[in-house]
Amino acid sequence: MISKVIEELEDPSLHLPRILCLHGGGTNAKIFRTQCRVLRAHLKSAFRLCFADAPFYSQAGPDVTSVYKEYGPFRRWLRWKPEHPEIEAATAVRCIEKSLETAMREDDMKGATGEWVGLLGFSQGAKMAASLLFRQQVREEKLGRHGVGTNFRFGILLAGRGPLVSLDPELVMTPSLVDAAHLGFQIFPDRRRKEHVLRLPTVHVHGMRDQGLNLHRQLLEQYCEEGSTRLVEWDGHHRVPIETKVVTAIVKHILAVAQGAGVLAT
Repeated sequence: MISKVIEELEDPSLHLPRILCLHGGGTNAKIFRTQCRVLRAHLKSAFRLCFADAPFYSQAGPDVTSVYKEYGPFRRWLRWKPEHPEIEAATAVRCIEKSLETAMREDDMKGATGEWVGLLGFSQGAKMAASLLFRQQVREEKLGRHGVGTNFRFGILLAGRGPLVSLDPELVMTPSLVDAAHLGFQIFPDRRRKEHVLRLPTVHVHGMRDQGLNLHRQLLEQYCEEGSTRLVEWDGHHRVPIETKVVTAIVKHILAVAQGAGVLAT
């Protein structure tokens, strides 16, 4: 009992609800933790953020080496270039799951006890976060609550783009989704169909100077149910915001979504 009290005094976040954080392609957990330093500071009284490393090695992502050249090795969740080695979808999913399980288990070993309640991702990590939420949703619909395995309540998607990745293609696979082995897709979603739509609450953050803005809007408008989303637009490029005014707006939406999901008291 005494040792537990000492641990919590040393790290007061150990008991807080946890958010699993997924870095972008061509970076890693250490870099993403640094990129999220202002966001972490604003959330530290409400959530514990845990950062996972993607399973596959990669060249550095755009603009990464200008600041984080010495922070390698760099990693990715999915293929995004033709030169990335081909892999079977089922193998890719197993590797992704192992990486997530490792990060969560290591956080448990540090003494953290909070429930895993959310996912936060940037760029490719945002695509993966949304896809994990979508898998949870599909599993609950088709297998029941006992067959889900996770209980994430919301997602925070920073500069995330479609399409969603079907991590359980045997349960759901439509032309609007891709599996974990593919680079991308050519078929835009049929707005009349809903099999590909994520209904769990999400907070979207879009940089208005980001070259991928149209694709980020596609994820919001075509892959997320209307009424389930919140949007923060800011005057920035493809990066994690660190400006106090922007981060404050993001945190306001995160706390509101968490309260609506019953994670935090109102």
